[in-house]
Amino acid sequence: MENTDTMDLLRFATAGSVDDGKSTLIGRLLMDSKSIFEDQMSSVEKTSQEKGYDYTDLALLTDGLRSEREQGITIDVAYRYFATPKRKFIIADTPGHVQYTRNMVTGASTADLGLVLVDARNGLTEQSRRHAVLLSLLRVPHLVLAVNKMDLVDYSEEVFQKIYDDFTAFAGKLEIPDLQVIPLSALEGDNVVNRSENMPWYEGSSLLHHLENVHIASDRDLRDVRFPVQYVVRPKSDKFHDYRGYAGKVAGGVIKPGDDVVVLPSGMTTTVAGIDLGHEELDEAYPPMSVTLRLADDLDVSRGDMIARVKNQPEPVQDVDAMVCWMSPTPMRPRQKLAIKHTTQTARTVVKDIQYRMDINSLHRDLEAEDLKLNEIGRVQLRVAKPLLADSYEQNRTTGSFILIDEATGVTVGAGMING
Repeated sequence: MENTDTMDLLRFATAGSVDDGKSTLIGRLLMDSKSIFEDQMSSVEKTSQEKGYDYTDLALLTDGLRSEREQGITIDVAYRYFATPKRKFIIADTPGHVQYTRNMVTGASTADLGLVLVDARNGLTEQSRRHAVLLSLLRVPHLVLAVNKMDLVDYSEEVFQKIYDDFTAFAGKLEIPDLQVIPLSALEGDNVVNRSENMPWYEGSSLLHHLENVHIASDRDLRDVRFPVQYVVRPKSDKFHDYRGYAGKVAGGVIKPGDDVVVLPSGMTTTVAGIDLGHEELDEAYPPMSVTLRLADDLDVSRGDMIARVKNQPEPVQDVDAMVCWMSPTPMRPRQKLAIKHTTQTARTVVKDIQYRMDINSLHRDLEAEDLKLNEIGRVQLRVAKPLLADSYEQNRTTGSFILIDEATGVTVGAGMING
């Protein structure tokens, strides 16, 4: 059973340095895939003329933030939606600047694919290496290196080959399961939606063809059933007075009616009586579907509980070892008290130890680090007040991640990935 709402959606995060042409590339994808309204296009053409350009500045389609347009840098995560007959897409346009690492972590954490842009004239920069490290750390399963502005180096195969060799040598140190390198010109449209005649030496697919066809269904954990309960559904109407369901988003595994399951942390066992999506009954549910489960027995189940297979349960952990990206101007220090939100449960936690700070550019580990400052990433030990029903981030990006919250302000101050 193919659910088009979930299976045919590709989330991808884009990252690039200032002037790599990221906004132009997204604009080109939107325009050439016919995802733009005519009035939007005519507005962009008019603004381009007013600025004195002799071409249509496609970057204007995506650079929505005025301060960003003025400074020429992307400072927040902007989401764009477009679709082709094959697939729907959500683009997280993430900032490339080092001081916005936290925004990039936010945008890339749910991505199926990471798109790193480099300017063919500049080759690999410190920033492009950092983007690749972050995408690898966030376990984004597919990576595309888009070598842009090939028109400005006369579509040279030698220039492309050097960048290709440099990047693949660097990527060998990282965990990147699937890497594609595509030469293109966002401004001219070469290899973005259509194959370019200017680069006959390149035999791969265009960027859009790759995005449409990259296989993502097997990236999700379909083996370990994980269903964090978001809320209990008990309609008040007489017609449904006997109905009791548990709503949530499937975080792992395939769930079917008749499956033997356990409710954690209580350990009570039962079977799945039915799976509902709106008024429709389903034969199965899998990530990332949001459904309501009905159980055969009337158990005490509440928000924050986890439904799993009897013979495949997550290990409850109170001492959490994780990589944390710190997002607050006030540094993270040992003995600091915070709230932790993991799947649908929230608990209190304390920072036991900061093992090292990681230099994202050189992969060097600073074992002397006593704190983590804004946008820094490090390995941290936490002690949680009640056990988390967690997996390692490598195994499951949903049950292996969490956010840290300042209890006084309610502000998110960190994002973590649990080590296996």
